[in-house]
Amino acid sequence: MNTHDTPSIPVLIARATIEMFVRSGKIPSAEDLPPFGTSVAGCFVSLHRQGELRGCIGTILPTKENIRAEIIRNAVSACSDDPRFDPVSPQELADLEIHVDILDPPQPVSSVQELDPHKYGVIVTSGIKRGLLLPDLAGVDSVEEQLAIACRKASISPQEHYSMERFTVTRYS
Repeated sequence: MNTHDTPSIPVLIARATIEMFVRSGKIPSAEDLPPFGTSVAGCFVSLHRQGELRGCIGTILPTKENIRAEIIRNAVSACSDDPRFDPVSPQELADLEIHVDILDPPQPVSSVQELDPHKYGVIVTSGIKRGLLLPDLAGVDSVEEQLAIACRKASISPQEHYSMERFTVTRYS
């Protein structure tokens, strides 16, 4: 996992999008935001406030024409559509910490020995149920914890058979 701790273009795109959307209900035009290459990829936008998760929405594979459009879409969803949280209010904007994780394509794995929660995110799939957990999350120190959380997110019971994929991310903070 590559990490960029300085304010970065992906985070600037996400922050500008969130601030405009929360204040006005409008989504900025991609042309009004800094360019960020022409590649396509899935990404997650994570919001934290006072050290606590405040929203996290993303896409495993690309759904938009470029990564900038993907970030815009997921930033709006993270601040307004995460079912675990109320929409972000204008009063919260100054306190938001924003992370953008750009995903590399997932790779199938056949055993837990191929996983490492600090290096790889994990995707578990059973039928139509699918759960994902990003890599290198605070408090997730073992493969067993990582898989248990991903399965819970997907409503996959411990007795069910599921397939696993791993992926790396480039994290921008």
